[in-house]
Amino acid sequence: MELYFWVVKIVHLNTYAGNGGAGRACMRLNKALKAEGLDSELAVNFLFRNNPEVHNLSKGFFSKWFTAAGIILERITAKLFTKDVPIPFSFPVWGKDISGLKLLRSADIIHLHWINHAFLRPEDIVRLSSLNKPIVWTFHDSNAFTGGCHVRYDCDHFLKECGDCPVLKYPGPDDSSHRIWKRKAKAYSKLNLTIIAPSKWMADSVKKSSLLGMAKVVNIPNTLDTKVFKPSVKSEARTKLGLNPDKFILMSGFMPSRKDLHKGTPYLIEAIELFIRDHQVSPDLVELVVFGNRDEKNVSEFPIHTTFLGTIADDEKLALCYSAADVFLAPSLEDNLPNTVMESLACGTPLAAFTTGGIPDMVKHKHNGYLADYRSSADMAAGIAWIYNYPNRAELNFNARQTIEEHFSESIIAGQHIDLYKTLLNNHVPA
Repeated sequence: MELYFWVVKIVHLNTYAGNGGAGRACMRLNKALKAEGLDSELAVNFLFRNNPEVHNLSKGFFSKWFTAAGIILERITAKLFTKDVPIPFSFPVWGKDISGLKLLRSADIIHLHWINHAFLRPEDIVRLSSLNKPIVWTFHDSNAFTGGCHVRYDCDHFLKECGDCPVLKYPGPDDSSHRIWKRKAKAYSKLNLTIIAPSKWMADSVKKSSLLGMAKVVNIPNTLDTKVFKPSVKSEARTKLGLNPDKFILMSGFMPSRKDLHKGTPYLIEAIELFIRDHQVSPDLVELVVFGNRDEKNVSEFPIHTTFLGTIADDEKLALCYSAADVFLAPSLEDNLPNTVMESLACGTPLAAFTTGGIPDMVKHKHNGYLADYRSSADMAAGIAWIYNYPNRAELNFNARQTIEEHFSESIIAGQHIDLYKTLLNNHVPA
């Protein structure tokens, strides 16, 4: 079995390559599996930049135009039928049948990832199942087991059959969320899926859902390149980035408008204000550094000097950013297993974060960071102060890096996937 397994082909399917958290996680897993000797391939529906390591399923002008049109139309549909709230919602209207592709027919296992934006509808997954190959599906958000939303917040309609959706402009018992739920239920009844949940929180959510509560669910985290995301000398990192060498630097990822619910920006702003006021810290000693923003429209809202580094596409520069910080702030109100948290820890930077989603899988309270009470800006401020006043920050830096090396490294996570693949192939009955 061991010798046979290394000629097995795994094909990963994702809408994009390297764009967004799911795209990055998918590419990292593919790379980790290749490093372990597996024949692992990644195919995407839309490729923004040529990448010889990725199969582009929308080659040629007309194919790319058709795919782009489908993505745009799906977004327009969502805008027309959902309220003006920062909660993504997908209508699976456009998609494609890719079951005839030679790449998939030659695969031994098909591994789905994030497949929205006019890629694979529920019915298209059923068509893939006709190839009689084990199908694995990693859930990077909640869309697969809801009536359309990707982020649930406090909504529990997914426990039943959705409907009366708080995101839709015209909610009702038989609204679009309920009809999408029924389409998914019909499709899933024909499938034998194995679900990978990157976090324990996601695994529990899937098991509670009405759509996939009976499916096989395993908890396997994402991974990252620990040779790229690694600690650097803080002073050198700051010099290269042009940051103040003496200030206590708070860092955060993409920060949209103050009204954004998902990223928790209002809580972060309030936490910084409380940190300065209640813990008697001079604003002149602290700086906030933000990466991921395309503009600086929020600068005036912060009570301390703020530096925006813009969008950072290069992982080595991104790792340098984490190393330059004293603490990374993760005020997200709902997150699966956020890449930014894992990247920060890998670079030896502790976190102050809310206790939500998959963050507690990585951040251990007062060991490699501080887990604040959910939605409590005051406790988030206390977490920042705890790290600020910690007598031996080098200890936190060491603990942060050790967490990743012992639980989330490429070889460990690739090995867990390989064990699952072996089990599926051993139990698979060919047609």
